[in-house]
Amino acid sequence: MSFTERINGDIKSAMLAKEKERLAVLRDIKSKLLLEATSGSGEASEEVAMKICMKLHKQRLETYELYTAQGRQDLADEELFQAKVIEEYLPKMMSEDEIRVEVAAAIAQTGASGPQEMGKVMGVLTGKLAGKADGKLIATLVKEALS
Repeated sequence: MSFTERINGDIKSAMLAKEKERLAVLRDIKSKLLLEATSGSGEASEEVAMKICMKLHKQRLETYELYTAQGRQDLADEELFQAKVIEEYLPKMMSEDEIRVEVAAAIAQTGASGPQEMGKVMGVLTGKLAGKADGKLIATLVKEALS
């Protein structure tokens, strides 16, 4: 079952269960996938679909933090709910310890010795850990390891 088929099936389930909030999130994901499919060639691939979901999830979390900082808990709760629905479609993220192991391996592989060579290490890691770990966390751990 492709990612798009899974979303379509979940949209039908949400409609039948009359889950309006969940349905709105799923329709948002589907609209982004359709936009990608019409701008590209045919159906969006699994990898592109994951990137779209990760982007949507990140946007929801950033908006949640913004609303929380402004004291708008009603809106913040809605954003957090949407982020949790999107999270169901994301692959399991790596733990910080797992990322540290990958960082150490990448540093050994590239032979980086200082912060000025962070770009080399990040180049290796971003391709390898795409969709499995947050880029900010990777960068923080690399900077910490090279310092």
